[in-house]
Amino acid sequence: MTARRAGLAGSLLMIVLVAVSLRPAIAAVGPVLTEISDEFRLSGTAAGALTTLPLLFFGAYGLVAPFLGRAPRAETLLVSAMGLLVVGLLLRLLDAPFPLFAGSLVAGIAISIGNIAMPSIIKRDHPTRITTVTAVYTLAVTSGASLSSGLVVPVENLFDSSWRLPLGLLAVPAALAGLLWVPRARRAAHAARSAPPPASSRGVAAMVWRSGLAWNVTVFMGVQSLLAYVVLGWLPTICQNRGMDETSAGFVLALSAAIQAAGSLAVPVLARRTRDQRPLVLTTATLTFVGFIGVTWAPIGSVWVWAVVLGLGQGIGFATALSFIGLRAHDAPVAAQLSGMAQGVGYVIAALGPLGVGALHDVTGGWSVPIACVLGVVIVMAVPGLAAGRNRTVGDPADEPPNAVNTGISGHTPE
Repeated sequence: MTARRAGLAGSLLMIVLVAVSLRPAIAAVGPVLTEISDEFRLSGTAAGALTTLPLLFFGAYGLVAPFLGRAPRAETLLVSAMGLLVVGLLLRLLDAPFPLFAGSLVAGIAISIGNIAMPSIIKRDHPTRITTVTAVYTLAVTSGASLSSGLVVPVENLFDSSWRLPLGLLAVPAALAGLLWVPRARRAAHAARSAPPPASSRGVAAMVWRSGLAWNVTVFMGVQSLLAYVVLGWLPTICQNRGMDETSAGFVLALSAAIQAAGSLAVPVLARRTRDQRPLVLTTATLTFVGFIGVTWAPIGSVWVWAVVLGLGQGIGFATALSFIGLRAHDAPVAAQLSGMAQGVGYVIAALGPLGVGALHDVTGGWSVPIACVLGVVIVMAVPGLAAGRNRTVGDPADEPPNAVNTGISGHTPE
């Protein structure tokens, strides 16, 4: 193996270690939520908040970042994120309700920092492999969530322990990832001291937040995440309401989630065959549209097929949305701010999905109206997605004048 390939492999391994740590803090709680609720005598609302609280803070750092005079180095952010994540995971193990919820809040903030930092690192360190490296990162994120949710109960049973042991073990990969990034964070800090002062992050943030292209990336990120959370929150219930037993309905969701990994890996393969990313957006919208129709109205025996279709569409959509952050940013500082904007605002948009679908289901008593509205959202998603899919960049004077805001949907579109 050449030194260059060894360096690439080492860089990918460090990215993967962070990625697999970014979702287990949430995904592993569901299988043991009943045990936790019984121990602390939590109400249904409080138990639900335990899993949704971190989600609400997924974009928290992205909303704060524009107000920082000078953004920390991405490596520093990653080390800080992993450190906070370890604190949050261990805090939840204390024998009291307050640290249980406080730990979930800290974990959500930690994940938001990691979410924002990684795309800028990929843009800076792998500028010619953005789509491929992002696909690997996406695969690691989804795999971490899937493995943790699947192993938490077997680990608990294997050691005849309580829920605290498997949830506490989640701190190990996060701590390892943080320690491995410490040397890089130190080297980056040393290099920064001898380099010219960077541009004010507030100036870069102002330029990004005024960009129509950045808003297209942000809305696409938010809407595809909204659809993913609808699937995560309501797919098993839809299957159960159609006559499927609880265990099988859970397996349908697990299948769809597992197929998302294949969808994310398909992105770099498909991207090499197209001039830009608009075909990926159309593929995402088409598969997601057909998948929702199938799981809701097709014969229940075929729901497994439609779960695969839905998983492929959402896997391609998630990897494409994350790739946009690097592909549409002119440089790493712009990528950092675009990442904060897209994920900060995007996860606020995403949180509306499960709530809205649940409210419509309560009002109508069925799934036809909620899913019809979801299909409309899929169509809406394609509009900013197609605009974001064109080969332009935020922050490039040749592509987007500083004082011009262009959505890329109508009127003059810079090339």
